[in-house]
Amino acid sequence: EVYFKNLSKQKQKTIMEKNGNNHKLRVCVATCNRADYSKLAPIMFGIKAEPQFFELDVVVLGSHLIDDYGNTYRMIEQDDFDIHTRLHTIVRGEDEAAMVESVGLALVKLPDVLNRLKPDIMIVHGDRFDALALATSAALMNIRILHIEGGEVSGTIDDSIRHAITKLAHYHVCCTRSAEQHLIAMCEDHDRILLAGCPSYDKLLSAKNKDYMSIIRVWLGEDVKTRDYIVALQHPVTTDIKHSIKMFELTLDALISFNKRTLVLFPNVDAGSKEMVRVMRKKGIEHHPNFRAVKHVPFDQFIQLVAHAGCMIGNSSCGVREVGAFGTPVINLGTRQTGRETGENVLHVRDADTQDKILHALQLQFGKQYPCSKIYGDGNAVPRILKFLKSIDLKEPLQKKFCFPPVKDNISQDIDHILETQSALAVDLGGTNLRVAIVSMKGEIVKKYTQLNPKTYEDRLELILKMCVEAASEAVNVNCRILGVGISTGGRVNPREGIVLHSTKLIQEWSSVDLRTPVSDALHLPVWVDNDGNCAALAERKFGHGKGVENFVTLITGTGIGGGIVHQHELIHGSSFCAAELGHIVVSLDGPECLCGSQGCIEAYASGIALQREAKKLHDDDLLLVEGMSMKKEEIVSAAHLIQAAKLGNTKAESILRTAGTALGLGVVNILHTVNPSLVILSGVLANHYVNAVKDVINQQALASVKTVDVVVSNLADPALLGAASLVLDYTTRRIY
Repeated sequence: EVYFKNLSKQKQKTIMEKNGNNHKLRVCVATCNRADYSKLAPIMFGIKAEPQFFELDVVVLGSHLIDDYGNTYRMIEQDDFDIHTRLHTIVRGEDEAAMVESVGLALVKLPDVLNRLKPDIMIVHGDRFDALALATSAALMNIRILHIEGGEVSGTIDDSIRHAITKLAHYHVCCTRSAEQHLIAMCEDHDRILLAGCPSYDKLLSAKNKDYMSIIRVWLGEDVKTRDYIVALQHPVTTDIKHSIKMFELTLDALISFNKRTLVLFPNVDAGSKEMVRVMRKKGIEHHPNFRAVKHVPFDQFIQLVAHAGCMIGNSSCGVREVGAFGTPVINLGTRQTGRETGENVLHVRDADTQDKILHALQLQFGKQYPCSKIYGDGNAVPRILKFLKSIDLKEPLQKKFCFPPVKDNISQDIDHILETQSALAVDLGGTNLRVAIVSMKGEIVKKYTQLNPKTYEDRLELILKMCVEAASEAVNVNCRILGVGISTGGRVNPREGIVLHSTKLIQEWSSVDLRTPVSDALHLPVWVDNDGNCAALAERKFGHGKGVENFVTLITGTGIGGGIVHQHELIHGSSFCAAELGHIVVSLDGPECLCGSQGCIEAYASGIALQREAKKLHDDDLLLVEGMSMKKEEIVSAAHLIQAAKLGNTKAESILRTAGTALGLGVVNILHTVNPSLVILSGVLANHYVNAVKDVINQQALASVKTVDVVVSNLADPALLGAASLVLDYTTRRIY
């Protein structure tokens, strides 16, 4: 024994040196309800008592914060713990859907808390749906998890949740030898399992020495004697709500007939609890002279009440676990605790079709005194747990290992599957060209095809299908597995249905067009469709400057002006799919006419078409060409000629570009004042010519609070194609879109 003690001390010293002598283990304890706090509180007191080793952060969520369940967070405050965060995570409804929604709400809120706390380890207790959300969040955020009471067996959905948390947890504290064996059978690492006993037993085994009569009188009345009252605590069984409510009715009928003073605690927040409360009220329990109905009793007082009761009845785990420490008779109803280890004080009533069976059980059990049971602990769990926490080496790999039994290796492998690259088929429908590309998961354009965009609907759709089929066939030759087709197109798009609602004059005969159906039918692949501006924003979010940025705007400066807005990492489409039509922000009431029919739009000033229009005017007046420029007689005047003239000192060309840059800058200022992004990305062939002008206008015209915005030029060569590909690739990697 001396040898092993010295060995343990030496190991702890080595770990302290590895972790850094001054490093305190930052422990986050998250508690969801009155029951789990009774198990976690002794550990929290132990951690708080050793500030030289630990820092404690307390997170409170779940039914702790609900008035109907007693606002039990107050007992945590009364125990003098600082609550770091309160998270309202319960969606009321007390049905199956509400439980699922509560888990989802907790998953939404917890990442922000864990990011701020940055704990070294999170302690999670038991088998509640709230605990599953805690364990899932911590595991995905690479936070070590210590799970209390894993490996136990009981009825209902709790079993599945408990074992799911076990698979997410890195360390395990179990209460019984059987639970330890179950964890080992579940392939958990034996070195990371501690058989400590139940932490609540550290309090229970010293509880009887305290004054108890005053507590009994407070909760049950002045005339009540010890061993002459009943404590009832029954919860819904989520896998058979209807039957559990029926059994609760029979229980109340039996208790009324038995005619003893009874303390009834309200059920927990599980699905079916609302119906159980209705049953209580229907039978008048809250006003019955023999009953006291309460939402919550502080754990210290609850211990005294069950320790000196004539009987406890219900289906709470407390009945089969903690109450055994006092030898109080227990009647366990239904299947909720099926599989739990119990002492001889527990009488099981698995099923009851009438109240007589329960009434008979009450007559058998009431007033008896059984030997005290220590199945779940010996009163020394907390010191063992603290020692276990101190032994954790934070420099060990976070990835947990499972101890699987040996199995025969499968040597069969598919070389084609190994070599294939998961890819998307991307389609870009521009005003001039139609392009199709095979794009890999990393954003590499493996193969690209380009054709002129036909003028009629029939020819255009025929060409799209032909090019897509050709590209899909070629994908096999370049070892690419096509996961789906993403289509980027000009115009207003309903991405949910894959329909182009209508387009500008740049693409003719392109309104009310169902793109998804014919492409999907031809290729037998899923198809996504969106506006080209939105696709450019998606490309930036996945492959470009927008990667990891919560709020940003992309502006395309090409033949037209478009863009996309990403807010809180998600693309904004708007109520009628018209969000981010940034080219049609009006910057002048009497400006030039735009293709949309309005006047003074950004697109009427700064698009390639607008610059081409101004270049033609100068050319017609013989004011475009300057020394160093030449044009062939048949050559069409374009925006490129205007830019070249400005570079060679043509003051009129310079003035036009300056006006275009100012118009674009004013539009950006309007965007900054509307959605307040942290980043503006200029994309397209004209982006480099406009970036400085946009920055100047922001400095001159924007409010001081948005002047710090970053304005950058996209580094993506083909944002429309990459955005179309990201429609597919984001889905295959389970991003929400």
